[in-house]
Amino acid sequence: MPVETVAPRPEKRPGIGIVHLGLGAFFRAHGAVYIAEAMQVSGGDWGVLGVSLQSETTRNALKPQGFAYTAVEQGPGGDIRRLIDVVQDVRVATEDPGAVLAAMAASGVKIVSLTVTEKGYCHNPADGKLNRQHPDIVHDISNPLPRSAHGFLVRALALRRAAGLAPFTAMTCDNLPENGRVLRGVVLDLAQTIDPELADWIGTHGRFPCTMVDRIVPATKPGDIARLAEAGIRDAAPVMHEPFRQWVVEDDFVGGARPDLAAVGVQLVRDVTAYEHMKLRMLNGTHSSLAYLGYLAGHHTMAETVADSVFARFVKRLWTEEIIPVLTPPPGEDLHAYAAALFDRYANPAIRHRTWQIAMDGSQKLPQRILGTLAENVAAGRASPGLMLAVAGWMRYVGAVDDAGAAIDVKDPIAKTLKILANQGVMALLSLRSVFPADLADAIEPAVAAAYARLVAVGARAAAAELA
Repeated sequence: MPVETVAPRPEKRPGIGIVHLGLGAFFRAHGAVYIAEAMQVSGGDWGVLGVSLQSETTRNALKPQGFAYTAVEQGPGGDIRRLIDVVQDVRVATEDPGAVLAAMAASGVKIVSLTVTEKGYCHNPADGKLNRQHPDIVHDISNPLPRSAHGFLVRALALRRAAGLAPFTAMTCDNLPENGRVLRGVVLDLAQTIDPELADWIGTHGRFPCTMVDRIVPATKPGDIARLAEAGIRDAAPVMHEPFRQWVVEDDFVGGARPDLAAVGVQLVRDVTAYEHMKLRMLNGTHSSLAYLGYLAGHHTMAETVADSVFARFVKRLWTEEIIPVLTPPPGEDLHAYAAALFDRYANPAIRHRTWQIAMDGSQKLPQRILGTLAENVAAGRASPGLMLAVAGWMRYVGAVDDAGAAIDVKDPIAKTLKILANQGVMALLSLRSVFPADLADAIEPAVAAAYARLVAVGARAAAAELA
């Protein structure tokens, strides 16, 4: 059924200037909103072709609606609804990878952006290098029709080179430190294996800007769709999001071609690093810490977790004593004020961001969200009992049993391996080199083992209370 809106869709649709790989809720609630606003202000053919790399669910929900959908801002004062119609079409890569490559190679496409989550990079999180044993990478090296996001980037860039076109800008919007450099590294590594001359061309002419993205976007639930229907809006694929948003982008695009992002509040900068560290460590690091410990303690949402005074004190201590001391503030940012704002965002009762959703794929997230901070604290001789407890909480979580003895359905690309290692103990998990570098594992083993013992003895809430 079509989305009922308060404003008609424009008769003239923009041309497709952006292909987005991994068309999930986050991009539709964040990047797509900025792009739509930029076209409203400054025009341009920056319509988005979405690509679902595996599932047809999003395409099937959006297609009957003309690919428009409702973005719902959920604040303490109530919902604000907005129609987003920047997505022009959605392709499913598994159905016709050749058509996806042709679309990416079209001359009008200037940017290919990605939100494929950490696990979509087919790399080793501990060192950022391409995992050549990953089944999708093994396939993509020898097959012209790819499976992975990197495979699509490399093969589409090859088509553009053969056609005499400039490369597109490859812009990652995933939560990785120096995400553009990580993307460039794995793309060049794959390209070098397939065609060294292509790798040289991409390395010389391609652009991979780093970005920092920030907006809490919980998974859409059936009740969200039902509430919209009660308000007279029939939408099978709405997205829910908090009021806050931030997008910091390294201003490095092929030929300078991009939407007028600065006109709608995107921060275009020369170096994203300080912003990345601030967000990954202060937001994502504490989000993961609270997700594991909160879930073990029986809390189902982030708002519910920080409403518990123990976890509220725990997270504030993490920011003040263990995370902020290792950070260099970005220009104009007050890290203590940022922490206070984060706590208010976590506590927003309208955002039901489930702890299990945040806890997913921890083996891919831990290095950049928590272990980087731990490593710097270890080097500085600074104690990190809260982060040690967070790592122990992840270990307890992947053992697949919570504090009440209930089974946990662990979602992680190596969930089976993690369960086996968790049954063997802390040392076995610390030996997982795709997550823990050897020197860091040795340095944190005594403290993590002690924290894990407290979790087993008294439970997550009581262990957190001992530190809070």
